[in-house]
Amino acid sequence: MSGLIGRKIGMTSLFDENGKNIPCTVIEAGPCVVTQVRTEEVDGYNALQLGFDDKKAKSSNKALDGHFKKAGTSAKKKVVEFQEFEGEYKLGDSITVELFTEGEFVDVSGISKGKGFQGVVKRHGFGGVGQATHGQHNRLRAPGSIGAASYPARVFKGMRMAGRMGGDKVKVQNLRVLKVVADKNLIVVKGAIPGHKNSYVTIEK
Repeated sequence: MSGLIGRKIGMTSLFDENGKNIPCTVIEAGPCVVTQVRTEEVDGYNALQLGFDDKKAKSSNKALDGHFKKAGTSAKKKVVEFQEFEGEYKLGDSITVELFTEGEFVDVSGISKGKGFQGVVKRHGFGGVGQATHGQHNRLRAPGSIGAASYPARVFKGMRMAGRMGGDKVKVQNLRVLKVVADKNLIVVKGAIPGHKNSYVTIEK
């Protein structure tokens, strides 16, 4: 699908024509440079590799420098491949936020905020508390039993328990594009998207 790499700026809200307040997210989308073109004949599939956000020369190595030099551009911090990209593009072409139009729907994916080590109430939505009136002592947010006794004598894989939360790739689908500000490379989508401020996201049609 066609798409762009962007950076999450933050959240705000807009009023629609009926005066309803809509929460939305502002994303700096592009401009992205085509750094590689994959074709059916050579690679077995069609795709475009896009690069976003310039990287300092000292942070790049010779292999990457040579890769980006073929496209006639500087080294990029973020590189993403989009398969079955609509339209004809060649190495070095720049794709801007004008790829999107107001009113259409997009999918946005990114890395969710890391929450560290969390218990089952926050991590999995367990109820907690329970029968607090029946002499319960200090087990308000405990997970409870995690298995049987002598049989099966083990804890099953996938048991929902406390552990590290967040830092996963998350995709939010069908977000409506409320506004496209072409001169500032900004796109405003309805609702929230994964990641912290200034984190990289990919926006797909």
